[in-house]
Amino acid sequence: MNNELQVKLSKIGNLLASHRLDALLVHKVANFAWLTGGAASYVNTADIVGVASLLVTPSGRYLLTNKIEAPRLRAEERLEEQGWEFVVTDWYQAEDEIARLTKGLKLGRDGVYPGKVDSSVDLTPLRVNLSPEEQTRFRSLSKLCAAAMDSAIRQAQPGMTEFEIAAILGAETQRRGVQPIVNLIATDRRIYDFRHPLPTGKKLDEYAMLVLCGRQFGLVCSLTRLIHFGAMPPALQRKAQAVAEIDAAMIAATKPGARLGEIFRQTQAQYARSGFENEWQLHHQGGPAGYLPRETVATPGSDFVVAEGQVYAWNPSITGTKSEDTILVGANGNEILTEIPGWPVIEIEADGEVILRPATLEVDSPR
Repeated sequence: MNNELQVKLSKIGNLLASHRLDALLVHKVANFAWLTGGAASYVNTADIVGVASLLVTPSGRYLLTNKIEAPRLRAEERLEEQGWEFVVTDWYQAEDEIARLTKGLKLGRDGVYPGKVDSSVDLTPLRVNLSPEEQTRFRSLSKLCAAAMDSAIRQAQPGMTEFEIAAILGAETQRRGVQPIVNLIATDRRIYDFRHPLPTGKKLDEYAMLVLCGRQFGLVCSLTRLIHFGAMPPALQRKAQAVAEIDAAMIAATKPGARLGEIFRQTQAQYARSGFENEWQLHHQGGPAGYLPRETVATPGSDFVVAEGQVYAWNPSITGTKSEDTILVGANGNEILTEIPGWPVIEIEADGEVILRPATLEVDSPR
């Protein structure tokens, strides 16, 4: 058994003891990936619940799945090598085996189920506090996502549809071994109209926003970049500067021991100082990431505590622009994981340090 798995099983043991439970059953894709060090339990990439489950009891560790999925989980995810005992059934018999293995036990599971304890909320802080091994994987993932974004956005040209740009971003992400689980594209007026712009057949004129959430080994990182063909209008330049200042203030405030509610309060104040007091109400501001794009979202009064080793994806937005990267919280400063080398930046001084935020890439219009 590797050290990462030992640590996680120890955390589960503490969770069970604190809630007076005997066993834990994990169904959700995010929890499965966390507990196995990145194994994929899904077939449909949009599924929250996977096609395999993990059961930790006083007498053993089991992987429950059906005869369709077991061969891949053995050969490619190599989960028997981690010490999981495979319990393989026909696709319609899984619940029977769960009942047999948990008979007489007080069972927690990561979801609502009659007669069982919902442990979903208790698993979130376990996922969010990343191990050194997970931090290494997150750095690698973030570099891949940044490279995919850089390549894709530089291929965007006026006249392309949002579908075409999304296809490029998806392809650049996939060919690096990363799944683009969120791939949002907006051009021109749609950037102003929609915070979550699913791509359409609209053609790019002069302004585009690309948003990516990429998943690998279960971990998810997020970033946004914008490109403008020709000089940006002064009003848009002012908004881009303001949202960079807000983002920098959020990053500077994300220190071990800080509470999300206090970061949110400071964020509201920075929106006001920037001249866009109410824009924070139009979209959430992000929060800690991990095995979900956001493990929780910052809200006023939140008691969630920032800790070293957590990853955050803040995404402040002002109508028509946005700033988003994924950062790793360190003891003496934060590491911007999705930084793109050579990308234009805006230097912002926040809380006594200079923080670089991505500017809009301005390129000559081909016309």
